[in-house]
Amino acid sequence: MPYTFIEGITLADIAFEAWGGDLEETFRSAADATMNVMVEELDSIQPKESRGISIEHDALDLLLFNFLQEFIYYKDSEQLLLRVSKLIIQKNNSHYTLKTTALGEKIDPNRHRMRVDVKAVTLHRFSLEETDRGWKASVILDI
Repeated sequence: MPYTFIEGITLADIAFEAWGGDLEETFRSAADATMNVMVEELDSIQPKESRGISIEHDALDLLLFNFLQEFIYYKDSEQLLLRVSKLIIQKNNSHYTLKTTALGEKIDPNRHRMRVDVKAVTLHRFSLEETDRGWKASVILDI
């Protein structure tokens, strides 16, 4: 997935940019970047459990914000590390809907080399914009 971590934007948090040719790829890239802040090797997460994620919002950027918060919620509440391979984003009248099934497993300290504990997605410098090559998200995570 295309994403990169950005140095020098914040001292106590972690920033990244994620991009994709369409919204769905950009959302998946941002989800992987968020998870990669928490766990060193994304490929160490095995698809043993699933969680359905369904989100609605009238603002596309806040749809992404809430989507990323779901991964932090499941990590905190159920000790689950999750990844998404396919998702659907649709516009219905004045709001957007996102539906996906995230797959993953409970944190296993013997196999998952954990990095830092992400507390939340912040709105500081948060953005989602359409570019000439697709979409780009800028995100800062509170650690």
